[in-house]
Amino acid sequence: MGFSRFLNLGLVLFAHMVPTVLGLPSVDEQQVLGLKGGNSMSYEYVSHPALPEHSLRLKEPTLCDDSVKQYSGYLDIAQDKHLFFWFFESRSSPSSDPLVLWLNGGAGCSSMTGLFFELGPCNINRTEGANGTVFTSYNPHAWNNHANVIFLDQPVETGFSFSSSKSGHVKTTPEAALDVYAFLQLFVHRFEEYSTQPFHIAGESYGGHFVPHIASVVHHKNKEIIHAPSAGFRRLNLESILLGNALTDPLIQMPSVVGYACDGPFAVLSPDSPQCRDLRIRGPICERMIKACHALNTRAVCAPRRSTAGPSAKRNFHDVRLFCDTNPDCYNEGHWIEEYMNRPQVKEALGVDLNAPYFVGCNTDLLVEFMTQGDGMQDTKSLVTELVDEGIRLLVYAGNTDMACNYLGNSRWVAEFPSVHKDAFNEAEYLQWTVSNRQAGIVRSAGEGAGNVTYITVFEAGHMVPHDQPEAALDMFERWIHNAPLSD
Repeated sequence: MGFSRFLNLGLVLFAHMVPTVLGLPSVDEQQVLGLKGGNSMSYEYVSHPALPEHSLRLKEPTLCDDSVKQYSGYLDIAQDKHLFFWFFESRSSPSSDPLVLWLNGGAGCSSMTGLFFELGPCNINRTEGANGTVFTSYNPHAWNNHANVIFLDQPVETGFSFSSSKSGHVKTTPEAALDVYAFLQLFVHRFEEYSTQPFHIAGESYGGHFVPHIASVVHHKNKEIIHAPSAGFRRLNLESILLGNALTDPLIQMPSVVGYACDGPFAVLSPDSPQCRDLRIRGPICERMIKACHALNTRAVCAPRRSTAGPSAKRNFHDVRLFCDTNPDCYNEGHWIEEYMNRPQVKEALGVDLNAPYFVGCNTDLLVEFMTQGDGMQDTKSLVTELVDEGIRLLVYAGNTDMACNYLGNSRWVAEFPSVHKDAFNEAEYLQWTVSNRQAGIVRSAGEGAGNVTYITVFEAGHMVPHDQPEAALDMFERWIHNAPLSD
C-alpha cells in the first residue's frame, strides 16, 4: 500500500528535502528434491544446477479462496535471502489466462496489502465490537478472475521476506530486480505452463521504480535467451507493464504535489496561504536537487536530508477526501492484515519460515535504507522508453484523489517521456471510459486495441484504485490484458 507514514518519509513532501552535505534445462531435467522438513515444516523443493545459489520451496494452502489452486512459499538465495510469495490460479482458465506479477510499493510495503485490500481473491474484514474478529471474504472483483496472479514480497525484509544477515539486505531497486528475475525463472520452470502465456508486471506507488527495473531485466534476459538458448533460462512472454499511482519520474511528479495541494480541484490548502507560498519557494530547490541527483548520481545529492509532516497532519495523503482518525496509517485494514498474517495457523498453512520476522505491512527501516541510497529520486522512465519502443505495452493509471503520486504528475510524465508513440499519444484526445453506464474516468492512448501507451485518470479513487473503485479497476485490468479498447 505504502501507508501515510511512508509518504512522510520520502515520497510526497518533497518541499522539505534539502541537500545533504556530505539457465534452466528442460522440465524433465529438473531436480525436485521432494518433500522434506525445513524448520519443522514440509515443502516441495525445486532447484537446478543452472541456478546453484537458488531454490524454490512450496506449500499448497487453501486460505482466502479455496476454490482455486494456490501455492505459497519462498525463493531461497544462498541460504541468506528468502523472498515470500503467494500465488493464485485464475478462476476461469488457468491454462490459457495470462500470468501477472503484482507488487506493492514502499519501498518495503508487502504485496499482501494488494492481496487483501485491493485486488486479491479475498478481502480482509473485521466483525464489529471491541473484541471483533478478523476474517476474509470472497472478492468478486479479484484480478485473478481471468488471470493467474503472483503476490511477491520484495525486496528482502518486506513482509515475510527476510535475510539471515545484514549482507543479504538489498538497498536499491536494480539489486531487487535481479532477485525477482531469479524467482520468476524458478517459478516458470516449476510451472512450465505459464512460461508461454502472456506475462504482465503490475505495481503501485514505489512500483513505479520496481516494475520498470524488473521488466527491463526480463526484457534483456529474453534477448539473451534468443541469442544463446543453451544458457537454459526460459523466455518470459512479457507483454505489458501496469503502473498504478506510481512514482516513475520524480523530477516531474514531485513538483506536481504543490499544484495538487494548492491549486487543483482537490486542493487541501488555500492558494494564498503561507504554506502554499512556502511550498512554491521550496519547489524549485527540490527540482534543482533532483536534477543534480540525475547528473551526478551520488548519495550526497540523491538522498533526502529530512522530511516533515505535510500541510495537514490529519489529511489522508492517499485520498484527500478523507481525514485520518487516531490510526496513524489512515486505514484500519492495515492492522487487520497484520493480525491475520501473524496467526500461527495462517503462517503454518502458508509455509512461513520460523525465522521470518513478525509480519508488518510496511518496513520503515527498509524504506530508510532505500532513501539513504538515493534510490527514490532516480528516474526510471528511460527504462520505460526502451521497453515501449521494443514492443512492451504501457498502462499508467491514477486515481484523482491521491495527492502522493497524483494524476497531474502521472499524466504529465506519460505525455513527456520519449517513445515512438509520443506524437500519436499527445495528438490523441481524452475519451470517456464508462463502466456499468457510469463514467469511471478518462483515457488517452496511442495504438490499437487498449493501446501501446495508455493513460487513465480514474474518478473517485485515491492511491489504491482497486480498493476505491473495485469494479472499474477490474474492468480496466481485463480490457488491458485482453487488449480491448478502454474508451467507449
